[in-house]
Amino acid sequence: MAKEDDDSFGAPPRKKAPLHEIGQSLDDLSAQEIAERIAMLQTEIARLEEARKAKQASLGAAGLFFKSGPSR
Repeated sequence: MAKEDDDSFGAPPRKKAPLHEIGQSLDDLSAQEIAERIAMLQTEIARLEEARKAKQASLGAAGLFFKSGPSR
């Protein structure tokens, strides 16, 4: 028996549309919808900042490791 998500023609399931796209029109959104999108984007910014910090720490550690190796 086929799953509910399977397309009868074997096509892959459609991806959900993103909640917000950068630059999209905001004219049709309510104040509450705008507030929800701001909260979502702030959460995403925090996630990106944490990823950047982790990458910078990793690069810094690698730089220290290779600079402290044997002298040539």
